[in-house]
Amino acid sequence: MSNQQDILSSVIQSVRLDDANDTLIILDQTLLPNEKVFLALQEMKDIWDAIYHLRVRGAPAIGIAAGYGVYLGTKQSRAETYDDLYADFLKVKEYLASSRPTAVNLFWALDRMESRLKRETGKPVDEVKAALLEESEMIRSEDEQICKSIGEFALSLLKPGMGLLTHCNAGTIATAKYGTALAPMYLGQERGYDFKVYADETRPLLQGARLTAWELKEAGVDVTLICDNMASIVMKEGKIQAVLVGCDRVAKNGDTANKIGTSGVAILAKHYGIPFYVCAPLSTIDLNCKHGDDIHIELRPSEEITTKFYAKPQAPEGVQTYNPCFDVTDHSLITAIITENGIAYAPFEESLPVMFKHDK
Repeated sequence: MSNQQDILSSVIQSVRLDDANDTLIILDQTLLPNEKVFLALQEMKDIWDAIYHLRVRGAPAIGIAAGYGVYLGTKQSRAETYDDLYADFLKVKEYLASSRPTAVNLFWALDRMESRLKRETGKPVDEVKAALLEESEMIRSEDEQICKSIGEFALSLLKPGMGLLTHCNAGTIATAKYGTALAPMYLGQERGYDFKVYADETRPLLQGARLTAWELKEAGVDVTLICDNMASIVMKEGKIQAVLVGCDRVAKNGDTANKIGTSGVAILAKHYGIPFYVCAPLSTIDLNCKHGDDIHIELRPSEEITTKFYAKPQAPEGVQTYNPCFDVTDHSLITAIITENGIAYAPFEESLPVMFKHDK
């Protein structure tokens, strides 16, 4: 379908590297759907700011940005020896790591870049920088293949004509291509599945309204936007046959951190007997994290609730706010966790480690 190919081609470059100009180029997702603006970032503080303020968002996209960012920061080093370059690399890595404490892909990408740096021990500085460039490009290209594989496994669980509900945005602009939770929707669109997708608006930053609804509509997918508190009624009315969400971190027992509101959707799905699927690249699965209680939940500024999307404040001035960015969905509410290497079912302590063995 030409329209499908056109939309994927137009949005897959939400994060890309202009190496010749020492620039990271990102699609500013905070301006969608009204403006499609690409930012050219050269300073580390601007890359940090883009990650922190969600100009680049989505776990895989954050990882890609981190890989490119730490490469560019190291490329700018004037070190003449491997050891001095390594020291400069660590400064950049530590700085970028402080931008989003919950996003495991951020640390995964930075650690992967450091592992590559270690493998280049003792080599000339120019060769080490070239190796870091290669590794950052591999992070991006591998993510595209990962998303496609997650989409294929997820599609195997779905049937044509199904009603699907998703929360937040786990689409192509949050990844290298296809997305995670939206990947089966794009693949289904290509293959005539005629899915009917319901997108939660996802308060308070409205990623579902601004991003998911935008990209699915552009791709020609049958998408309906609903407020977060409407999920129950569309389930009760039989409009939803499956829920698919992305994630930012999965603990060893299957507890999953995702955008705030995900846990409530899972509880509703359990009540109505609807399967709840988490689409999780292996890079988001943290086997060193035993359960959800160990996941740090980032608290966001109060303006996101009170003023950010309004011409005038929509809450009393000075009112106290509580604005956690994520919540944790208990593993007991999750039907399956879909990875690029297969589908994991409970008990997740046993099935999740098996997913990694496919990479050996």
